[in-house]
Amino acid sequence: FLYRKNKGGIQMTKPYGTVLIKAAKIMDYLAEEPNKSLQEIAAATDLTNSTALKILETLQLIGYVAKDKQKEYRLGSKLVKYANKNIQELDLVEISLPFLEELQEKADETIHLGVLTANEILYVNKLEPQNQTIRMSSKVGISRPLYSSAMGKAVLAEFDETSYEAYLDETPLQPYTENTITNVLKLNQELREVRQLKIAFDDEEMEKDIFCIGAALLKDEEIVGAFSVSLPKYRLTESYKQTLLQEIRATKDKIEAAI
Repeated sequence: FLYRKNKGGIQMTKPYGTVLIKAAKIMDYLAEEPNKSLQEIAAATDLTNSTALKILETLQLIGYVAKDKQKEYRLGSKLVKYANKNIQELDLVEISLPFLEELQEKADETIHLGVLTANEILYVNKLEPQNQTIRMSSKVGISRPLYSSAMGKAVLAEFDETSYEAYLDETPLQPYTENTITNVLKLNQELREVRQLKIAFDDEEMEKDIFCIGAALLKDEEIVGAFSVSLPKYRLTESYKQTLLQEIRATKDKIEAAI
């Protein structure tokens, strides 16, 4: 049971989905004690053999638990994949932070760090400008489309042909502003330029009056993330743009060397 505070004191409520709690007990046990039999798992989690078996079979079906030839259970590859992904994201945030802070010392603008998730860029870190009055509304945890964001286009340019075609099949190119690229031929041309420059731009394509410059982060030719610098377009002179390009390329090289 769960205990919840209200105006009348503490109220005891029955949790929704008690089978999930039982499943969690099993997974907690297997995390500490892998390669256990059905009988051992049932005894350790105070479940009957039949209940434990039903839950284990379901967990096995969705990849959260695996069973070997000796009929012993351990945590499955799906959970390991999720764990590794979270660890990689945390590592990227930690490794990149000093280099992004160094970049911000040279360009006092909003800096984002993102990772590729479900054909979108998920923000995993954000550095706010120190001396600028205009702040962006973006937050860690939100995502942006690949085709209309600087980080997204930098990542999209690294897709192989098969992955890119699959992305286009799954993703309608919807406009966010009047500048959003919604024509596949125009997007193809821009991505060719991104591959040459190793830099991508969002020229008021996600938000009016906001210009972003992004770069992908690679490890052994695999995409691990991306970062960008965002600023109000009225501050973007050609001289400042060239300075940002130079600093972003240098930061990309440093982070990739570190990872």
